[in-house]
Amino acid sequence: MEIKDTYRTIEHSSDEILFKEKNSKFFGYAFPISTEDQVKPQIEKLRKQHPNAGHFCYAYQIGTDAITYRVNDDGEPSNSAGMPIYGQIQSFSVTNILIVVVRVFGGTKLGIGGLISAYKNSAHLVLENCEIVEKTIDYSFKLSFDYQNMNKVMRVIKEKKLEITNQEMEIDKISGFPVGKIEIKTRKKNAEMIFDIFNIMYEITVKRL
Repeated sequence: MEIKDTYRTIEHSSDEILFKEKNSKFFGYAFPISTEDQVKPQIEKLRKQHPNAGHFCYAYQIGTDAITYRVNDDGEPSNSAGMPIYGQIQSFSVTNILIVVVRVFGGTKLGIGGLISAYKNSAHLVLENCEIVEKTIDYSFKLSFDYQNMNKVMRVIKEKKLEITNQEMEIDKISGFPVGKIEIKTRKKNAEMIFDIFNIMYEITVKRL
């Protein structure tokens, strides 16, 4: 079975979209994120941008192999806002994304069904207006070796078209000889093969990062 090693996401924040329902205004936004720490600053920015809004509802998903997600109704009835937003994240099969829908109340209550529909439609419009890209799931390894093995290591890196993400030389405190340390990146589907190649090479240590 072929290993799936790509995922869909966005690289740039979306433009603001506006969805109206019975005089209530729903402003939708999408942001690319890679950690949960990036969520709160985006919400705070929107609170300053919309001082008259009553609800800042959102959903996010992070990760590829291990998925982290969260939904927040921010005062709306339970599961009437965050889950409909998250449902659109799932529908568009995207990850590493935060979608926020800001509601400015228009004076008419929408009811649970109306809220679910409004938040769902707002999130859908945001995602429709996003440029969704496909990226590879990459694994990183750290190689450690004596300097005389540099050519051997570089030959494999070149043959397998591996990306070097960090490279350094240091002097071993015990032997006094230079030691090479190289960090490489490869697609998930090739990771096991690449690990095995270096793992069986004499005087070379490989470690998954």
